[in-house]
Amino acid sequence: MTSERIKRITPSATIEMEGMVEELRAAGVKIISLNAGEPDFNTPDHIVKACEKAIEEGKTRYTSVAGIKQLREAICKKLQRDNNVSYNSSQIVVSTGAKQALDNAVMAICNPGDEVIIPIPSWVSYVEMVKLAEGVPVLVDTNPEDFQLNLDAIEKAITPKTRAVMINTPNNPTGAVYTEESLLALGNLAVKHDFYVISDEVYEKLVYNDKKHVCIASLSEEIQKHTILINGLSKAYAMTGWRIGYSASPLDIARGISSLQGHTTSNSTTFVQWAGLEALSGSSDTIEFMRSKFDERRRYLVERLNAMPHIACPNVDGAFYLMPNVSYYYGKRNGSREINSSVDFCSYLLEEASVAVVPGSAFEAPNSVRIAYSNSLESIKEGMDHMEKALAKLI
Repeated sequence: MTSERIKRITPSATIEMEGMVEELRAAGVKIISLNAGEPDFNTPDHIVKACEKAIEEGKTRYTSVAGIKQLREAICKKLQRDNNVSYNSSQIVVSTGAKQALDNAVMAICNPGDEVIIPIPSWVSYVEMVKLAEGVPVLVDTNPEDFQLNLDAIEKAITPKTRAVMINTPNNPTGAVYTEESLLALGNLAVKHDFYVISDEVYEKLVYNDKKHVCIASLSEEIQKHTILINGLSKAYAMTGWRIGYSASPLDIARGISSLQGHTTSNSTTFVQWAGLEALSGSSDTIEFMRSKFDERRRYLVERLNAMPHIACPNVDGAFYLMPNVSYYYGKRNGSREINSSVDFCSYLLEEASVAVVPGSAFEAPNSVRIAYSNSLESIKEGMDHMEKALAKLI
């Protein structure tokens, strides 16, 4: 019998959808995947070669739990160069993906009953991480027209039990890029009420429309002291399967995170750390190439979705996701098939159009679906053609 802790968590809808897609493909069905949260590009060659070299040189043994010093120092240089924020290597912990870094952060600061405010729509794992730490997730809406932070709602949700606010900018699933003004206001609330901001910035390189990513820790020394910064190499360098991320935090929190990780996974894979060092220290030309391709797809997809009858899709500025509102189609049917939720909508698209997207309900957005443009423009165009035809059959 599983523990009560396990019974309380909800399986990841994004991973479940990917499993369904793989099963259908194995059965010979051609699926247009607009659900996957990973770049469709290969990891740059110079990073791959650095990994191969590390293996050939026998860099396959344990490292310190927090990661090799060379990589932690490179992360500090990156944070200073790209984000204008200063850390030393003792404040950095390298983890097996940004997801582990996030879970480490929540576990390191939350006691049972502590509250963590989460603006919604939010990534599927935030709520479950808080629940696993025996904390209480407190969900607050973002602004509906652009998914920006609603500072009034956040402030009203603050109580003496508030331990943290978890944010993600650029955002998965909405694509919103939070403004400097809103981040400054949030940071000042953290200082005033003495809670942490856990800031997931893994999509920082994927920003469009001449907007810029702002690292909340850079806004003041006091805000930095109240920030646990999370990042990784998965999105910027097409390294999702390599599983390498990191946290930057106040020294006592970093020590706690390292202690926790020492009893779970220990160090991140050794030769992957050397590949990570090359990613942060070598050429970054591929980042702009990928960003420009994503931007081209984003602009096409926003226009195409908003041209469909009764679909409303905000034109947001980052990551590689859009979150159109599809609730008009709830209550519609095609023969015996009726749509009553975002789950029904996604199941219908998968069966009727062979297009995979993710239910918005997984992200606390029941009127929407998440569409990822981490696929070729040709596949996106084909997927939209199929989707448009499938929606036309609903009456």
